[in-house]
Amino acid sequence: MKLSRQLVVGSLAVLVLSACSSSPTQRRQAKNDFNYLDTKDFKPWVLPQDATPQFYPDYDIPQGDFNGGIGPVVDIRPPQQVLELIPGARAERQNGEVTLWMIRKDEADKVWQIANTMMQERNIKAVQSNANHVETDWVTWVSEDEDMEIGSRYELSRVEANNRYGFKISLIDWREGGKQKPVTATNKERYNAFMTNLVTARYDQDVRAEAARKAQELVKQIPITMGSDRSGFPVIIARTPYDILWQRLPDLLPKMGFKIEERNQSQGTMKAKYASPDDEFWNEIGVKPMNLNSGTYTFLFGDLGNRTSINVTNSAGKPVEEELLKEMVPVLAAIVDERKPTQQ
Repeated sequence: MKLSRQLVVGSLAVLVLSACSSSPTQRRQAKNDFNYLDTKDFKPWVLPQDATPQFYPDYDIPQGDFNGGIGPVVDIRPPQQVLELIPGARAERQNGEVTLWMIRKDEADKVWQIANTMMQERNIKAVQSNANHVETDWVTWVSEDEDMEIGSRYELSRVEANNRYGFKISLIDWREGGKQKPVTATNKERYNAFMTNLVTARYDQDVRAEAARKAQELVKQIPITMGSDRSGFPVIIARTPYDILWQRLPDLLPKMGFKIEERNQSQGTMKAKYASPDDEFWNEIGVKPMNLNSGTYTFLFGDLGNRTSINVTNSAGKPVEEELLKEMVPVLAAIVDERKPTQQ
């Protein structure tokens, strides 16, 4: 069975951030009080006469004049990460701005086009735009971590440096509850990442759709034969990679009379209830009906590289007889061969 991890990235619609606390303010602030703000100034450590001091630098407090929020102003939420969904792209973050760098110009062109497509699909209007620059109108975000509805405006631009091609996102305006306010470093860093992730998720959506289309082309005809697994037990062998076959299984099995109830791609299993199709189906595909009793069966798919093994167990978890697997081979072969018309 296939045991590889699968990462599923869901689409980003109106952004909703989940958290545990009931108060947005509490979700952003430290849980305890801020008595540390009343801490008295440090005093020099007085050592006994003739004592030899030994200090470890592990916890030295850096010296210098540092600017930043303290107390309730400090945002304790973890930094928002940029989703790495564009192969070969590197995300660079400076002063809260995000730039996605790519080696090839055609990849940068594709990301730029997808960004414009994403804006149209989400009704994000452009105040100004040209071939290399877009300034957006207000984008509204709904977040459980914020006390009120917030809005932001962005500059999207194409950049080039050191034989690399980039796509840059910068938050330029901010408002809370309809009132415009200065852009803080925290909001700039967080909401630039959110906007970048809308673009990377849309890119990933296109890649997955293209992969599914190519998979459909590759599996129009799959050789199906009997074989054996690594332990020598009889199995059905589909001469196509696991990931490609999996794309078509929700279409193939119902045609054979199996109603899919559960499926798990990472484990390579599908649970389905079988009811034999009518005589018209068997006549149409030109194959003898299977002697498979009605009931619930589990299909087990094994990743063998450029091939996929198929085994079937009954409701008790026991493998079906080899003869039933052999009967299933010509049925599967007829179903996956798209040159032959099959019952829908």
